Formats: sequence, C-alpha cells, structure tokens
Amino acid sequence: MSELLTERSGRVAAARKLTRRAGRDDAGAFLAEGRQAVTEALALAEDDPSAVREVFATEAAAAAHRDLLVATAVPVRLVTEKAAAGLSETVTPQGLVAVCALRDLPAAALAADPPALAVALAGLADPGNAGTVLRTADACGAGAVVFGAGSADPYGGKAVRSSAGSLFHLDVVRGAPLLPLVADLRERGVTVLAADGGGETALDDAGDSGLLAGPVLWVFGNEARGVPPELAAAADARVRIPMRGRAESLNLAAAAAICLYATQLVQG
Repeated sequence: MSELLTERSGRVAAARKLTRRAGRDDAGAFLAEGRQAVTEALALAEDDPSAVREVFATEAAAAAHRDLLVATAVPVRLVTEKAAAGLSETVTPQGLVAVCALRDLPAAALAADPPALAVALAGLADPGNAGTVLRTADACGAGAVVFGAGSADPYGGKAVRSSAGSLFHLDVVRGAPLLPLVADLRERGVTVLAADGGGETALDDAGDSGLLAGPVLWVFGNEARGVPPELAAAADARVRIPMRGRAESLNLAAAAAICLYATQLVQG
C-alpha cells in the first residue's frame, strides 16, 4: 500500500481521464469499479500481469476487501474518499477501482479462429445493454462479443458494471466494420444469424434445422432500429423469436438472452 493520494495527485488525475472514451483510447486502459469487477480483473492479472496496472482503494474499502488486496501483486494505492468519487460514475462510489488494460482483439484474429458461439452488436446504443449482453454471452459460453462501429463502448463505466466481471472472460472486438467480418466468418464456415422480429425463420425451427449447431455468430441490432438491412441480408438467416403472449416486443438484452440460451442448448 502507499501514502494517501488525493484527487490532485498525478496518478489519480490520469485515471480520472479514463471515465471518458477519448481518455480510455489514448491511454489504452479503462476503469473497473467494485468488488466483483476488481476480483475478476485481478484473477486475470495472475496469468497476465499486464492486464491490471494498479488498484485505487479508500481506507475503508481497503479494510473491507483486505483479503482480495493483500493477495495480489498489482500495486494498490490508497486514495481519499473524494479522489475515489472522481473515479466513479455511480451515485454511491464503492471506493475500489482497478485500472485495466483494454482487451481489444483485432477482427482479423477473430475471423482466423472463430469460437463456437460469438455475438456481434450493430449500432447498439445503451451501455447497460452492452454490459448485459456481455454477461449473457459469457453465461451461455460464447467466446467473443463484437461491438460494431457506432456501438456503445464496452469499457464505459455503466457497461463494465453491467457486465458483472464477464468483460474479463471474453474476447472483445471494438469498432469493427461488420459486413466484411460477416463475409470472412461465413467463408470459414460460421453460420451468421441476424435477430429480426420479422425474420423468416422462427428460433424453434432454427434449432430443429441445425442452424444453431455451430459455429454461430448472432447479430443483434440497435434497440430501436434493429439490424441494418444490408447486414441482415448478408446473414445466413433472419431469425425471429416466436411471441406467444401479448407483449409487443422484447428488450434487446432479453432477446439476446433467449437466442444465446437456445444456441447453448443445441451446442451442449
């Protein structure tokens, strides 16, 4: 541990810049706040020391999470409550923040070695949905999530919190043009499925016909506009979730959960 750092210290000021996307991109780093996210980050750092650069903790947080912090080789720096608040994007700061290296994987690397299940997000706008999709993809055994150009930043505070640590379990591709990636993946035998409420294939039928057997890339679109027409046309099928109740539509994150779970059941 170190001396108590204030909001004016150079390290804290540099970390505070990571609350903005431009600052994250410039530094190649992002912030992970709270016990769950920091635990997953430090677990990753055991195998990859470059994954986490440092941890900031208030005295109260350091005492509450002593078991976690004394077990890591990552530098832990004590900060004032005010300094910790400046690193948080929540109303009630948790006083525990890790500075982590961006986890971006090049799109070409994903195309060269595609996982059995992956997700692509086309213009997804809400960072909470971004984090929830990451968490759902992780729970369903996906290997990667692609954030297409124009999508929310998965390294923003709300997305990181919503992922509940799953961000550290998956490959993340950011800012990729999706049409070329879809073409590359299809050439390598990946089945590309566009989630579309008006799709010609029902999810039940997709499972029965072998479309979900894998490898599979699910494409989900913007919360309001859905998958862009040109991207849906490039997919192997447009798949709809049968609506047997009276709901008008499904939230994007809920739809993703249903599609990914159905795929997991088929792939085992």
